Amino acid sequence: MTDEYGALQIHTVEPVDARTAVCVVRCVGGVVRPGQVYDGGRLRLEAIDRYGRGVDLVDPPHSAKVRLSGDGVARLRARSVIATHGPRRYGYVGPPDIRRAAQGAPVGRAVRTAGDFAAWVGEQDPRDLAEPFTYVVDGEGFLRLAPRRSEHVACAGGAAVAGAGEVAFRRTGDGRWRAGYVSNQSTGYCPDPDSWPAVAAALDRAGLARPGDGFTHEVVFRHCGACAELNVVHEGHFVCVFCDADLPVA
Repeated sequence: MTDEYGALQIHTVEPVDARTAVCVVRCVGGVVRPGQVYDGGRLRLEAIDRYGRGVDLVDPPHSAKVRLSGDGVARLRARSVIATHGPRRYGYVGPPDIRRAAQGAPVGRAVRTAGDFAAWVGEQDPRDLAEPFTYVVDGEGFLRLAPRRSEHVACAGGAAVAGAGEVAFRRTGDGRWRAGYVSNQSTGYCPDPDSWPAVAAALDRAGLARPGDGFTHEVVFRHCGACAELNVVHEGHFVCVFCDADLPVA
């Protein structure tokens, strides 16, 4: 069994028996290999097939057909995201003075269930709901929300996070709440776009409809090894805008 991180978005599910299913999936994070265990140990990835032949791995953003086994097969649904245990964590990398100023500030409200979100949204001024809120995904995989322009490091209580950015909510025609805008815009934590599975899973736990394929606004951050400045990478151009040095691709 491998402990390498991987995340899959399910597109279709074909049950084979009560404990086995063949699924068409897309890799949305890390590297996916046979032998990985997903969904808190309830699923094991047995095999990967691409274009009619078995392969040893699949990485973002590629799709494949996989065979999954275990007690979690009954829980598989189209558009759900499953991940291996222990998703990537992002530590705070922003200015130290902002971290110091955030000490003692209120931690973001934890939203573990749909009931938690209903209670939180009922306390908000309707005018504020037109704008994005600060969010993080905490170490337990739950969404935490704070007012817009709050520092992410304060929202997280200074801890490492599985995801961070801004999120805006709106009601759908059937009265449900939906995360209509979700970004990974956090210069304090600089999460990669492959933090999406952790964010998607947290939104799912909170009972919120969400975009199916990734962030609605996606940012690629890189710190320059030569001048230490933070860059936002545009159109795959990994060159520092401050000193013209090459930026790390990974």
